[in-house]
Amino acid sequence: MQRRAFIAGVGATTWSIAGRAQQALPVIGFLNVASATGYSNYVAAFRDGLKESGYVEGQSIAIEYRWAEGHYDRLPEMAADLVRRQVSVIAANTPANLIAKAATNTIPIVFTTAGDPVQLGLVASLSRPGGNVTGVSQLNVEIGPKRLELAYQLMPNANVVGFLLNPSDPARAGELLKDAEAAAARLGLRLDVFRAATDVEIETVISEFGRLKAGVLVIGSDALFNSKSALLAELALRHAVPAIYQYNEFASAGGLISYGSSIEDSYRWAGVYAGRILKGTKPSELPVQRSTRVELIVNLKTAKALGITVPLALLGRADQIIE
Repeated sequence: MQRRAFIAGVGATTWSIAGRAQQALPVIGFLNVASATGYSNYVAAFRDGLKESGYVEGQSIAIEYRWAEGHYDRLPEMAADLVRRQVSVIAANTPANLIAKAATNTIPIVFTTAGDPVQLGLVASLSRPGGNVTGVSQLNVEIGPKRLELAYQLMPNANVVGFLLNPSDPARAGELLKDAEAAAARLGLRLDVFRAATDVEIETVISEFGRLKAGVLVIGSDALFNSKSALLAELALRHAVPAIYQYNEFASAGGLISYGSSIEDSYRWAGVYAGRILKGTKPSELPVQRSTRVELIVNLKTAKALGITVPLALLGRADQIIE
């Protein structure tokens, strides 16, 4: 055999082996209602969780990303596509996780959700999930009414609180509204409900609320809003709207107050669970993780820009104050 032909043969064999190795990587389907740009920090946290379980994207694991970009109607086909591709695990947030569960009862699903996974129908119980689904639950729906209480404490003379919901997820919006109405009635507040599902609609709502100068705007928990924390904060400051949201990214980006659990911690745990499942653990054997750490962050710089004096009692409760 000529030397050149031998080298060519070795090269072809090497590429063939590398190709088979690449094809042999287990694949995770990452199904999300939001956008890659808005969720970059959370994807990084998910990868960190995978690393804790011994998996590195591109080396020992491949990830197929499916971003709905806020178009919830795209989720069923995206979920079906991942099922057709026979991915090893599907990681999904709400309501993508519900759609993934409806699409398959065999492929393991790891969810992240701010709601009650039992009430949502994702699992039978937190300690014994059953079936092919497990994941991580945050406290953000349960503590949603607390954000109305914070609004009242911040501006006790305002008898109106605005509440922003995403109508694209009616099940969650309905749950949030029910709890918010109960909290508003208990506090003697009038609740003005606003709905937005696009950047344009979000700006329209916030600018309208700013013109009304009616009080504090509480932003309801939603995956799409999570990806737009910086936009929400920027618009609230531009239109002089005191606003409260759940995640620290909101306050860090210039929002007035954030109060909620850590979404990055949830995605890290989701990555850990995905890795454990790839190693052979059944989803039914992994109890639902509860992200119980809750932080109150107050942006005093924004408060000063809005001409608001934050009560000392509220500052005393803050886990972090941005000055």
